[in-house]
Amino acid sequence: MGGFVVFYLLAVAAWGAGAWLRSTRAAETERRRRVAEATRAAERTRIARELHDVVTHHVTAMVVQAEAARYLTGAPERLDETLSAVADTGRRAVGDLRHLLDVLDPGSGAAPPAGPRAIVEQVRRAGQPVELTEEGRPADAAGAAALTAHRVVQESLTNALKHARGSRTVVCVRYGERGIAVEVGTDGPGRPAAVASVSGRGLAGLRERVGALGGEFSADRQAGGGFLVRAHIPTGEPS
Repeated sequence: MGGFVVFYLLAVAAWGAGAWLRSTRAAETERRRRVAEATRAAERTRIARELHDVVTHHVTAMVVQAEAARYLTGAPERLDETLSAVADTGRRAVGDLRHLLDVLDPGSGAAPPAGPRAIVEQVRRAGQPVELTEEGRPADAAGAAALTAHRVVQESLTNALKHARGSRTVVCVRYGERGIAVEVGTDGPGRPAAVASVSGRGLAGLRERVGALGGEFSADRQAGGGFLVRAHIPTGEPS
């Protein structure tokens, strides 16, 4: 009788251990599935944000440039210059999209996009009066922060072209030991460009980008009708 009880207890213990293992494995499988889904969702969001930034910026510049070309038929030299700017913007768009596709390939070793000066020059060629001030130099380890600063300048100047066309625009980028500070502002509302608003993802995306690196972001209307975008992006790991 005692042997039967011992056998029974051992059988129950074995069954319980097996059930616990099955439950643990099922829970781990479910956890991994959820992590994989969250990772895919985050990656889709990141890609959508990158596409939004690249496409909206370049297409806005091209629309503004093409719009200006309509009124230059009597000035062949200026018309040729404007059409050259449209073509150059198209080439930049293709280059940025190639860079984005390369980034999606971890082994590509893609180079980062051009700095603020290249963006400012492109927007100037679209007819926007932009003043640029750069202080310091980006640190070697500021890759993610530098890319985020690039996107802040890009999206802010896209908004200037769309909503404050012709208004004096000021860009200031300061590279410090602990972070990068960006300010982009316009003096007034200017003239709206004939570009449809796409998604409203731009500023919200910038806020998420900067916040993910432990930084601070703000976008405010100014008293004269302009706007001011400020961002501080730490160059170290977010705490």
